[in-house]
Amino acid sequence: MNIQKLKPKTTMKLKLLVLLLLSVPVLNLRAQNSNSTFEVYGHVMTDAGYQFFTADPNWFDVMRPTKLPSVTGEFEPDGKVYFSVRQTRFGVKSTTPTSIGTLKTQFEFELFGTGADAGQTTFRLRHAYGEIGKFGAGQYWSPFMDVDVFPNTLEYWGPTGMVFFRNIQVRYMPIQGDTRLTFALERPGASGDGGIYADRIEVESVRSQFYLPDFSAEYRYADDFGYVELAGILRSIKWRDLNEDSLSLDGSALGWGVNLSSNINVTKNDVLRLQGVYGEGIQNYMNDAPADIGIQTNTGGDVHRPVKGVALPIYGIVAFLDHSWSKYFSSSLGYSLVDIDNTDGQSPTAFKKGQYAAVNLLYYPISNVMAGVEYQWIQRDNLNGFKSKDMKVQFSFKYNFSKTFNFNM
Repeated sequence: MNIQKLKPKTTMKLKLLVLLLLSVPVLNLRAQNSNSTFEVYGHVMTDAGYQFFTADPNWFDVMRPTKLPSVTGEFEPDGKVYFSVRQTRFGVKSTTPTSIGTLKTQFEFELFGTGADAGQTTFRLRHAYGEIGKFGAGQYWSPFMDVDVFPNTLEYWGPTGMVFFRNIQVRYMPIQGDTRLTFALERPGASGDGGIYADRIEVESVRSQFYLPDFSAEYRYADDFGYVELAGILRSIKWRDLNEDSLSLDGSALGWGVNLSSNINVTKNDVLRLQGVYGEGIQNYMNDAPADIGIQTNTGGDVHRPVKGVALPIYGIVAFLDHSWSKYFSSSLGYSLVDIDNTDGQSPTAFKKGQYAAVNLLYYPISNVMAGVEYQWIQRDNLNGFKSKDMKVQFSFKYNFSKTFNFNM
């Protein structure tokens, strides 16, 4: 089923929007007589390490179970050294008090190529977002995800079972601050797995059609213990059969998900980061999961509709502990899992389950400088029971920079 997955792209229109957002603070939009800020920030980061086994070479410097071999001998040979600066990041932020609330803008990019640029060191947009008062618009963290669950690890991609997606959206935030409530309409998109029927011409003519935006919401309650957050999403996923034959492969599915997450301050030196998510057809929002829709045999006996698409059930968990040994040293240790309920029409080599674990020791000799070493492990399980794994030892060096300029409007 050829339902194309939509991914963020740095288009000319988006660049013009970003320039407009960044120029707003210097325009006379009824700004109040108080300080505005403009911050330049980012970091330069170098990763180097040794990969003990093998994976898709386009993802040589990250750990993604979906990119591990799905059959014996894929991506051979095992063992290689790697170097990367793709985590390097640059961004600008601004704040301007106005009569209807604080105007905030953010533009941020990194060097990690994905999609058509997978494996390359190239510019990739992270955020292009503006906010005034209780309203925001642009590319930003989806309210369905909780970015604070991401542990203090060196590996770039992060826990496989985490909800993680930056999406173009329009949001309303009636409650703001440490305790918050957010609603958003987000750009829709989904992917489909044709499975054992993928090469059939009847299936190749199926195309995605999205009539409605995705609807997401989050509520976070924060206190001295940390916080607990509940988020949800609803998605309308449709597809059309463009072939003029006797078969009817049109269909639709309701995607939905519930995400419960928390940061718990166990002690003054320990933070426990937890997340559990369950849903159907939400793979597009997961950190490392394949298709949202799977093809399934239609047991109803309809000769004109022998197969149908269904939203694939999925669950994910994240559990990491960040510990501070002193002002110079810290560690992170944890585990993550994602598991999919496959259909009978998917290929035997279809992705079923992914596991992820990491432990590190980080050193902060002076302010804005970090060096660390990390052990990483992942495993992939196929629908047919085949398993593959990878292990890495990674060394990283990170140098932060930030400068804030204050001025009066």
